[in-house]
Amino acid sequence: MSAKEQKLHLNAFLYGTGHHEASWRYPDAKPELGLDIRYSQQLAQTAERGLMDSVFLADGYAGRSNKLEPFTQLAALAMVTEYIGLIATVGTTYNEPFHVARKFASLDHISGGRAGWNIVTGAQSAAFNFSRDEHPEHSDRYHDAEEFVEITKRLWDSWEDDALVFDKNAGIQFDNGKVHEINFKGSYYSVKGPLNIPRPPQGYPVLVQAGSSESGKELAAKTAEVIFTAHQTMEGASSFYTDVKSRLAKYGRTPDQLKILPGFSPILADTEAEAREIDEELNGLTATEEAVKRLSLRFGVDLTQYPIDGPVPLHAALETEEVNGHKSRHQLIVELARNEQLTIRQLVNRLAGARGHFTFTGTPIQAADAIEKWFRNGAADGFNIMPQLLPSGLDIFVNKVIPELQNRGLFRTAYEGRTLRENLGLVRPSNIRAAISNQI
Repeated sequence: MSAKEQKLHLNAFLYGTGHHEASWRYPDAKPELGLDIRYSQQLAQTAERGLMDSVFLADGYAGRSNKLEPFTQLAALAMVTEYIGLIATVGTTYNEPFHVARKFASLDHISGGRAGWNIVTGAQSAAFNFSRDEHPEHSDRYHDAEEFVEITKRLWDSWEDDALVFDKNAGIQFDNGKVHEINFKGSYYSVKGPLNIPRPPQGYPVLVQAGSSESGKELAAKTAEVIFTAHQTMEGASSFYTDVKSRLAKYGRTPDQLKILPGFSPILADTEAEAREIDEELNGLTATEEAVKRLSLRFGVDLTQYPIDGPVPLHAALETEEVNGHKSRHQLIVELARNEQLTIRQLVNRLAGARGHFTFTGTPIQAADAIEKWFRNGAADGFNIMPQLLPSGLDIFVNKVIPELQNRGLFRTAYEGRTLRENLGLVRPSNIRAAISNQI
């Protein structure tokens, strides 16, 4: 399929009142709705009205938040939508494979085949909530994650697709010969199996990965079907795109088996001047002192000791290899400050919009131009849309940007199917255990 025939894939990243950290203070914002399921249901319905592939909920296991647990929330979203995919972040370091396999299988059954798993290794701040004295080292977490994902796939495959029989006359509910123990023993886990719920409708939920470090790219090339990634420039995104796609062949995979979706975080208005006004208002509402403290933790240096309108002290920042957290995001932020010679205040404002993702301020036509340029030039298979204001930013994107993309022949005018795999153009994986059984 040529680039002209291919269609964009668009995910809506739902995030409270929006991805700008000061969005909750914006006059029209209603942060008190963060725990109201009707609010997120309305957002999901808006995204589905726009024929977007999926909605995504991020998650973590530490800190303060005003949001619901993703599995519970997505099950509720499934009840008021029909086509849109439902993706949740679930970390490997602070979970067990059996629990995760069971929950995603349940969500996939509840939604009729629309579940997706964003695989992360977890944040350093979570360690103290799980009886640990420290966060595991970066490479250890990724080795653990690789084994974790392998186990979940084997658990989903522990039931063959036709294992359920429900033969009332014979008194047989399921064929015991088609439900298998996995008896996995690895470096980190030992799991007997089988899973205690039948195989998901999609075979496996769509596997998403968000790490862009060297370890993250390799894990994605081996296991992921979608990548959420962050880039500030089309050139950087294109380089990442080429790099990761080139790694697929050694795992027996083809480029169309992996969709790469950079973050795109817009502020949209009918005129560019209006959009700029919103941008300036949001930056004026940012709690700068707190933002500098958070940035200090990422840099490993106390930035409050430096003039806020002076240059970012890059000479004092941690080297990427010294970081035991999000290495790729650390590197992106350092390069952003260096390449654009930003002051501390300027860097804080740039990160306030979407934590290092590509931010955009302008009109719907200009947004469509930017999206088309990245797509046409091999920098993306689509985008992870992260409106800086919600719900208004998603409303404008769906009402004005998507119709423009459709007019240009870049985006679907109807869903291709009812499962997330069908709409992403991904095949349903065959059952490994069934293949083994057929050979015996």
